[in-house]
Amino acid sequence: MPLSKLREFLDSHQIKYLVISHSLAYTAQGVAALAHVSGKKLAKTVIVKIDGVLAMVVVPASLHVDLELLKNLTGAQTVELASEREFKDAFPDCETGAMPPFGNLYDMCVYADERLAEYEEITFSAGTHRELVRMAWKDMVRLVSPTISVLTYQHMGVVA
Repeated sequence: MPLSKLREFLDSHQIKYLVISHSLAYTAQGVAALAHVSGKKLAKTVIVKIDGVLAMVVVPASLHVDLELLKNLTGAQTVELASEREFKDAFPDCETGAMPPFGNLYDMCVYADERLAEYEEITFSAGTHRELVRMAWKDMVRLVSPTISVLTYQHMGVVA
């Protein structure tokens, strides 16, 4: 069961969290609607390649990663979205595309958009397309130690 690795990790650190079950959904916005969570408050994990090395970028579900901002932040030569084929084997306990933002469990760097820090809680996929975890943002930051920066873009007031 994919949630077990995450749940064991959270339990071992005495973290309070809530598991939210929902019907099958594959897009972050679809999950947000089913779980009655604002797309701004639901975090999605996007897998990128930074100079060929896989990394996680965690952003509000309603926004998109700005690869140029990430490239500037990391000083990398190349930053690009990773294909599912390139990253599916890195998460053997997760359904493809439903990875929790805990790169420390997968030996990956994590970058988080600073907009997520505007809320006391973070809600994210728990390794399946049917479950979310909600927990305190400060606990996630303490456990994962993400690099927090502006990582998303908006064009003319409309989410791109």
